[in-house]
Amino acid sequence: MRRRRAVVFVCQLLLVSGAAVAAHVYAAVDDWRQDAPGRVRRISVANLPAPYATSSSANASRIVARPTTARLAVPRGFTVAAFAGGLQGPRRVQIAPNGDIFVAETRAGRVRVLRAAAGATTASQTEVFASGLDGPFGIAFYPLGPHPEWVYVALHNQVVRFAYQSDDMHARAAPEVVVARLADTTTGHSTRDIAFAPDGSRMFVSVGSGSNVAQNEPRQSAAEIQQWEATHGLGAAWGGEANRADVLAFDIDGKRPARIFATGIRNCVGLTVQPQTGDLWCTTNERDELGDDLVPDYTTRVREGAFYGWPWYYLGAHEDPRHAGERPDLAGKVTVPDVLFQSHSAALTLVFYEATSGVAAFPKEYLGDAFVALHGSWNRSRRTGYKVVRVPLKKGVPTGEYQDFLTGFVVDDEGVWGRPVGVAVARDGALLVSDDGSNTIWRVSPVK
Repeated sequence: MRRRRAVVFVCQLLLVSGAAVAAHVYAAVDDWRQDAPGRVRRISVANLPAPYATSSSANASRIVARPTTARLAVPRGFTVAAFAGGLQGPRRVQIAPNGDIFVAETRAGRVRVLRAAAGATTASQTEVFASGLDGPFGIAFYPLGPHPEWVYVALHNQVVRFAYQSDDMHARAAPEVVVARLADTTTGHSTRDIAFAPDGSRMFVSVGSGSNVAQNEPRQSAAEIQQWEATHGLGAAWGGEANRADVLAFDIDGKRPARIFATGIRNCVGLTVQPQTGDLWCTTNERDELGDDLVPDYTTRVREGAFYGWPWYYLGAHEDPRHAGERPDLAGKVTVPDVLFQSHSAALTLVFYEATSGVAAFPKEYLGDAFVALHGSWNRSRRTGYKVVRVPLKKGVPTGEYQDFLTGFVVDDEGVWGRPVGVAVARDGALLVSDDGSNTIWRVSPVK
């Protein structure tokens, strides 16, 4: 029984080094040592271990200087090189319609702009677009299309916007506050991402939870819960977690109060719209302290009105033991995410690959797939994450698998020299990856 519980990951190794490899079952010991471009994993809800099958680990990584022997690995036919260095904690990356690269340096409180000619392997110009900001992370351009007039920035507890014209590398004026307050509390998860509906009618903002699993929130009666959910949505948390672990929807100018789009998403760090379908997607950090292999992080399509479980349940009908018996009314009402990642990988941002031209455009088999940055584990005894993975889609629908794409940031069981955060597709088709461990943006392109 113990061995069965330890078997968590069903991994299919396909087309590694050009040879098809038979499916294999990996136990919970699967970690960074098994990472390699092309390795495929598929985590099944049916194979999750029981809570506390292993003890909870505090195993934070130590950031070290990049060893001279360290080499990043990408699939055959690709190359990776530094595009820009000397940044200060680069995180979310977004590409302006004119090709400029906007980077949130969150801890430094600023947004930077990088400029490079199409096909250039390094940035030729870098400027600070805006500074003095409170934890900037999400960046989006509005109106949608080739001529935006505003740059929206999601801060720790606000959304602001800057007047903008194409080719601006410095903010034209002080920011205008669009949403003055996202939630009543600001502790805990602090990154906020932002995206616009395909028709430009709504602005979505993700707000992570203030705690691991809301263990100190006051109890509510059934009548109080019913009244709360009538205005906040199915499974919405209350108290200090009100308007948190949610995706919120606003008017473009933020004048009307927030409406809750989806609930129970512990920490949706990466929020984006899938161009092919118009679906809203979240890439999410799930909860900690249930053992090495609970709870898997995920990326998923986010359905309006859906409840994704936090804090009472996870991945469907799995009740969190720390909330045992508290919400039996929610059993069977939890939406299961589309793609599960190895637990504690710290899945952050995602981008859909849509480049069909450009000197660095990927082969056509990548078109429509997603790339996700995994920042790396701390709550797992065997380190995982610290890489970029590819999420295949068929006709716009995820297959449930994910594939290692960019690896090599881990030195040993204690040290890492890089931590991927942001992923974006440059105008020339190259994949850009921000790394807040080495303060670098990496550029992945096909070998021509």
